[in-house]
Amino acid sequence: MKQPTAHLQVLGWILYDDSCGFCRRWIPFWESALQRRGFSIAPLQDDWVRAKLQLSESELLHDLRLLLADGSQIRGANVYRYATRRIWWAWPIYLFSVTPGLRYVFDWGYRTFAANRFRVSAACGLGGKH
Repeated sequence: MKQPTAHLQVLGWILYDDSCGFCRRWIPFWESALQRRGFSIAPLQDDWVRAKLQLSESELLHDLRLLLADGSQIRGANVYRYATRRIWWAWPIYLFSVTPGLRYVFDWGYRTFAANRFRVSAACGLGGKH
């Protein structure tokens, strides 16, 4: 698959692990809401993503990533902060994620989920390729 282009200004691409059943189900579920805010989505496993990021397989799939149009990257819980800050109805999540003390909880929740995403996918019956 080649790098996507869009008729709207693209702020960046939210890149997710397509081998994770949960990620494969839920990131595309939110695609239209994300596109309206200037975000495209793509699996980390797409050829154009691998070529652009130039990371080892384990580093590539370690975290959700946001590749900004200027080439800079955001990863992990900060991707959620960046996106929710730009979606008016997601502001409560954004505020939770940046509030002192709660920021730690948000980051811990993200890291715990990311480390166990294949177990969560299996428990939810979402399978996965891993």
